[in-house]
Amino acid sequence: MPNAINQLAELLETNENEVVEFKEAKTQYDFKKLCTYFSALSNEANLKAKDCAWLVFGVNDDKHIVGTQAYSDDAAIDKLKKDVADRMTGRVTFIDVHEVAHPNGRVLLLQIPAAPQGMPIAFDGHYYGRDGSSLGALNLNELETMRAPSQVDWSRHTILDASIDDLDPDAIAFARLRFADKNPKLKEDMKDWDDRKFLDKAKLTIKGQITRAAILLLGKSESEYLINPASAKVTWILKDKDGVEKDYEHFSCPLLLAVDEVFGKVRNLKYRYMQGNTLFPEEVDQYAPYLIRESLNNAIAHQDYTRGGRVSLVEFEDGRLVIKNEGRFIPISVEAVVKDDAPEHRYRNKFLVDAMVNLNMIDTIGSGIKKMFMIQRNKFFPLPEYDLTNNKVEVTIYGKVLDPAYAQKLAQSPDLSLEDIILLDKVQKGKLLDDHEFKYLKNRQLIEGRKPNLHIAKHIAKQTDDMASYIKNKGFDNQYYKDIILQCLEDFGEVKRAVFDEILFEKLPDVLSEQQKKAKVRNLLQSLRRENKITARGKTWKLTDR
Repeated sequence: MPNAINQLAELLETNENEVVEFKEAKTQYDFKKLCTYFSALSNEANLKAKDCAWLVFGVNDDKHIVGTQAYSDDAAIDKLKKDVADRMTGRVTFIDVHEVAHPNGRVLLLQIPAAPQGMPIAFDGHYYGRDGSSLGALNLNELETMRAPSQVDWSRHTILDASIDDLDPDAIAFARLRFADKNPKLKEDMKDWDDRKFLDKAKLTIKGQITRAAILLLGKSESEYLINPASAKVTWILKDKDGVEKDYEHFSCPLLLAVDEVFGKVRNLKYRYMQGNTLFPEEVDQYAPYLIRESLNNAIAHQDYTRGGRVSLVEFEDGRLVIKNEGRFIPISVEAVVKDDAPEHRYRNKFLVDAMVNLNMIDTIGSGIKKMFMIQRNKFFPLPEYDLTNNKVEVTIYGKVLDPAYAQKLAQSPDLSLEDIILLDKVQKGKLLDDHEFKYLKNRQLIEGRKPNLHIAKHIAKQTDDMASYIKNKGFDNQYYKDIILQCLEDFGEVKRAVFDEILFEKLPDVLSEQQKKAKVRNLLQSLRRENKITARGKTWKLTDR
């Protein structure tokens, strides 16, 4: 077979790597090892964006042909294919097994398919991969990359029965202004571009053909049907502090213009608060315009339009905004984005993202989320909060200080990094810390208490001039409470347990639940009893007779 001979010659010109493996296999080859290599080579072909990988029998490590007698007839090869399928994920097996009759001996080229996207190939439940020519387990990053579903760029699709007449002239004119702002060097050249050429240059159309991205950003409102069942809508909803809906409005394409209309609906009131020890109040907008536009534009850019949902901005009268889009968050985590401060390499709607970058709506340098965090930190407001559950992205932006005595001063502490403040912000909001986060803050003496009842450590409380808040969170030492119990019995003789609950509950830390406070009082009473200072008669306590 000439093709197989050419393929062998091409493989012999390469060194062993993630997708090519040579084995002598002079007489036979261990089946389990063969299956391990099948899993590894198939997975690596996927990761290297190759159509297939090759396991070659009859060639030694020095790439000398030595010949092989393994699987010497068609029946043995057919059985091999079936046996491999029986042990692999999805019953995947060889694309083909090519036999080459070389003068130096018979060679088998076992052609292994690349693992399908979303389905890494396991042998008996174990996923294998390669580092260079070394065999080993797939690492977690590789496994997650392969498990991610294959993304077809929905936004790049061209619409056969759409034309430039389906686009809004005002939106095209505004797009020209935004493109010129983003690309000042092309400003003069743009004067000679007609609309069709401009749309191609801005990467909104492909050789004059209208794309779904073009309809989303520039389409007339009546053109939304062209991307059905996807929705080209952004919904603004106003709710009171109890979550009861008071008003709403839907905004359709062109979304390039709709973003400013939605922004105009948000009641961005002035917020006044005392900063430091000054007698003059600081006055700021509740919501920095950048935060609203960045969150909204990112929701449009990364929306999973195949799910048929819409982007929403919910404004709560208690001082917060919630922006939501459909589709999972592609980066590993929000914290990783802030820490790395680098662009993401994968996008759900790459064509749409590129167009929005050209129109100066978003950037792809990866600094947007970090900038949002820094804006809130500098205003001493709570940091943006992300909910990534249920295959959606939901970001909450706070428009007020939750604790002036804590948040303002804490944000000013020069020795705290943004990462530190992100963790302390979780403590302030009562969010759970994982073991690593807990140990980190504990080792730095930034928090006190036991999980889940954590509070900011004393030296931080001093920085915030909020000693009262610190004591309410941490409480006093046990002797303080015991002295109250003893004094009460000294004054009144016999006292019921319920009276101690009433006296001590308001003095115990606020972070304790009612049940935990009851347990605390019980433990204090039992400790005094063991010290032989008090005795119990039913539910009544009195001082021990001396």
